[in-house]
Amino acid sequence: MLEGTLHPDFHRVARVLERQLRKSAGGAAVCVYHRGECVVDLWAGRRDRTGAPWERDTTSVSFSTSKGVLATLLHVLVDQGRLDYDDPVARHWPEFARAGKQGITVRQLLCHEAGLYGIRHLIDDACRMLDWGHMVTALEEAKPLFAPGTANGYHGLTFGWLVGELVQRVGGKPLPDLIEQELAGPLGLDGLYLGVPARERHRAAVLLPNPSDRGGPGPTLKRFARAVQRLCRTLRLPLDPGRTANALLPHGLEDFDFSAPETIAVPIPAANGHFTARSLARLYAALAAGGTLDGVSLIRPETLAKATEVQNRRVDLVVPFPMHWRLGYHRVVTSVGRVPTAFGHFGFGGSGAWADPETQLAVALVLNSGVGTPFGDLRILQIGGAALAAARAR
Repeated sequence: MLEGTLHPDFHRVARVLERQLRKSAGGAAVCVYHRGECVVDLWAGRRDRTGAPWERDTTSVSFSTSKGVLATLLHVLVDQGRLDYDDPVARHWPEFARAGKQGITVRQLLCHEAGLYGIRHLIDDACRMLDWGHMVTALEEAKPLFAPGTANGYHGLTFGWLVGELVQRVGGKPLPDLIEQELAGPLGLDGLYLGVPARERHRAAVLLPNPSDRGGPGPTLKRFARAVQRLCRTLRLPLDPGRTANALLPHGLEDFDFSAPETIAVPIPAANGHFTARSLARLYAALAAGGTLDGVSLIRPETLAKATEVQNRRVDLVVPFPMHWRLGYHRVVTSVGRVPTAFGHFGFGGSGAWADPETQLAVALVLNSGVGTPFGDLRILQIGGAALAAARAR
């Protein structure tokens, strides 16, 4: 059933992937690096509605897993001395200072403390997300929804344009070009796109709902928002569930097609990155190794240490649990427990990628079927748990 390569020590990862795919309408790919070596590189299943098989070079939309890639790009620019985490964003993006945002720092953007999570009141329809200029202008005019630095509220969609426009201003090039120049090119990555170029769109998997998904991303996120509301009532948490809808549910999302050609062609940097598991795992393998892999130095260890230091441990205002935000990354949980020294980002629909410097482990999963929460579902936890158990046993 599975294709690819597998080190015998990591056989349990293959077994978990097989079990997951038996329940799936689509396909998936998993890649794991340990101590700088690729030990798992597997794929299987269907990549579109015709039943075409998942192939070695298939990419898939990975929703919020994209945020970790975007954050890594910014860290590379910091490492190059082009900006600092405590710079005011407006130093590099002057128009951002409007509506009282002149004091917001790069650090506050990255750890979700800027108060700019709202998207539902920002745009009138989800299709606006295809227009970079419109989104950037709207965020320039937006007022923070809390005093920056006093709380953290997950910037589920707005994170992409906030950090994406910043890196474009600093890097002097469009975001897709910077991804290629600073990440994909140096590490030889085979599929790492925020905005898929025309020549590569034939590789893109199509999102396939399972029968239990009941409508795809939009309706599922609405159910998640209602579940947050019930949880808050049950636990008497001092949270406003309306914030979840404001952060994650722009009007018209139920009709927005994340697999449409016009969608994958443009960057929605917090939500529509197209990746192979291989490219994600190799990127995070460099981070797990202190910033250097196979002789390629991506980022210095001292910069990486700053990027992965926990910034806040508060319960988030948008999601009802503490994310232990680093600078663009969150805590890592697996089916065998937490990994205190690990960092990464999971995505709606089950994808995810993370690194653990302590075990020198990097794990990535991409897939095109099934839904969960905005932070993935049990599949990335199960894959991560199997990989971690194998790494600890070596």
